[in-house]
Amino acid sequence: MLPLPRILLVSLFLLLTSAENTSFDFPFFTVRNLTLLGDSHLKNGGLIGLTREIGVPSSSSGSLIYENPIRFFDQESNITASFSTSFSFSISNLNPTSFGDGLTFFLSSDNLTLGSPGGYLGLVNSSQPTKTRFLAVEFDSKLDTEFNDPNGNHVGLDINELDSIITADALLQNIDLKSGNLITAWIDYKNDLRVLNVFLSYSTVKPPTPLLSLEIDLSHYLKDDMFVGFSASTEGSTEVHLIYNWSFRTFGFLPVRSRSHTHNVSDSSVSAITGIPVSNSTKKHHKRFGLGLGIAGPALFFVVLAVFGYVSVKKWKGMKVEKCLKAEILTGPREFSYKELYAATRGFHSSRIIGRGAFGNVYKAVFFSSGAIGAVKRSKHSHEGKTEFLAELSIIAGLRHKNLVQLQGWCAEKGELLLVYDFMPNGSLDKLLHPDPENGILLTWSHRQNIAIGLASVLAYLHQECEQQVIHRDIKTSNIMLDGNFNPRLGDFGLARLMDHDKSPISTLTAGTMGYLAPEYLQYGKATEKTDVFSYGVVILEVACGRRPIEREVNSQKMVNLVDWVWGL
Repeated sequence: MLPLPRILLVSLFLLLTSAENTSFDFPFFTVRNLTLLGDSHLKNGGLIGLTREIGVPSSSSGSLIYENPIRFFDQESNITASFSTSFSFSISNLNPTSFGDGLTFFLSSDNLTLGSPGGYLGLVNSSQPTKTRFLAVEFDSKLDTEFNDPNGNHVGLDINELDSIITADALLQNIDLKSGNLITAWIDYKNDLRVLNVFLSYSTVKPPTPLLSLEIDLSHYLKDDMFVGFSASTEGSTEVHLIYNWSFRTFGFLPVRSRSHTHNVSDSSVSAITGIPVSNSTKKHHKRFGLGLGIAGPALFFVVLAVFGYVSVKKWKGMKVEKCLKAEILTGPREFSYKELYAATRGFHSSRIIGRGAFGNVYKAVFFSSGAIGAVKRSKHSHEGKTEFLAELSIIAGLRHKNLVQLQGWCAEKGELLLVYDFMPNGSLDKLLHPDPENGILLTWSHRQNIAIGLASVLAYLHQECEQQVIHRDIKTSNIMLDGNFNPRLGDFGLARLMDHDKSPISTLTAGTMGYLAPEYLQYGKATEKTDVFSYGVVILEVACGRRPIEREVNSQKMVNLVDWVWGL
C-alpha cells in the first residue's frame, strides 16, 4: 500500500515531467530568464543589442538565448510541437558605406557556444560549423557567396548549415532590412499542416501573405529539448542589431488530463486509504454529526436558495446593462470577446500594464492566434468610466487619420468596458521627453519636428475636416503615442466632445490637465478648437525645451508654469 504522501509525490512528479506547451512574452527586456553571449548587451529602454555599437568597422558576434530549454517533442504521445513567435528588430548602420552581416532567430541544441562573426551570423563556430544542430531563420543584410546568398537583403531558412534551403527577397514586401526602421517578424510552424511561414512588416499588424512559406516536416529535426534565441554578427562593419520585444509559444501537446498513459494508482491502494476501520466512538460521533446535519440541512438549503436567487438577479441585471451598452455603441470596430482579451493580456496581469489613466489602465495584448499585438484600455467600474468609454468609442470609431491611434475594437462583457487599439512600440511622448536618467532614448530634432507637424495635421483634421468638430479637451504629451518610426499618434478621446461647426460652445465642467489648459477655458469652462490649440502650443514648448508644463523651481518650493517661464525669458 502506498502512503498518501508518496502517492501525491509520484503524481506530482509525473505531472511535472509530462510535456507541456510553453509560452513567454518579453514586451521589453531585462537580464532575467535570458542568457547573453559575446557582445550582446542590455540597453537603456529595455532593448537588447546583439553586436558592438562603435563608429569604426569591427568584427563582432553575440547571442540572446532564453535560459530554459523548450520541449519540442513528447515521447509519450509521439507528438512534435507547433510553434509561433513574433519579435521586433532593427538593423542600422553607423557608417552607410560599411554594412553586414545580419541576424537570426534560431532553435539550437547548444546554449553555450558563441558563433563566429561575419557570414556565420554568430550562429555557429567557423572551426566546427557542423557541430551544433540548429534551425534558423536568417535576416541577411550582406551578400556572402561562400554560403550562396542570393543578395544582401533576404530572409532564409537554415537547417544544420548556413546554406539556406529556401530564401526570399525582403523587397518583395518592400522591406529594406538595413534601413534602420523597426521591423516586426512572425514565424509560424504548424506540425499538423507541415508548413513553416515567415511574415515581415514595418507595421505591428501581421500581413495576410507570408514572405517565405515552405512545406516541411520539422519532426525530423525537433527531436529533443532545444534552446531558442537570436544571434547576429558583423565583419569589418558598423552595423547595429537591436531586438525590441519578443513573444514565443509552443502548442499542440495534449493536455495532461487527456492523456491515455497517465499514472494509475491501483484499486487496492485506493481502498486501503479509504477503508479505515471505524471505532465505536467514531460511530457515536457520526450519529451526533448526522443529527446536527438533519437540523442544519433545511436551513442550509434555504441559504443556498437565497444565494442562488441573488446571484441570478445580479447576473440578469448585468446582462441587461451589457445589452444597453451595446445598443449605445456605434458600428465600426469589431467586437472582441472578453475571453479573447483576457487571454491576450494574461488575465490583465500587472506585468502587462503599459499605461495608466484617470479612468483605467492600458495593457499590452498579444493575440497568439494571429500574432498581432494590441493595447487594451480597461475602464474603471464607475459612471465616469462608462461615460468615457461610450464617448471615446462613439467618437473615434468614425475617425481615420495617419496621426491617430487606430481603434481596432471593443468589448462590453462581464461588467468590463474594454477598448482595443494598435500597439505603439515607442510608448507615449512624455516618457521620451522626461525619461528615467538611466533608461532614456534621446529624441532627435528631426523626430521633434516630425512630432510637431504630425500633431498639427491631426488637429486640423479634427477641427476643420470632420463633419462635426471634434474637441479633444485633453491634449498633452502622455496622450501622444509614438509608433515604431516615432510618428505621433493622438489618443485618449475619453474627454472629447462633438460640436457643430456653426454653433457656439456651451459651458461645461472643466476637464483636462493643469498646465495644458487655456486661461479662458479655466475661467468660463467653454472648450473650443482654440483651447485645443493652446494645449498644442504647450506641447510644442515642452517638446522644444524639455521642461514639464508645471515644474518646481530649482532650490525653491515655487511651482512655475511653462508658458509663464517662456514669457519671462
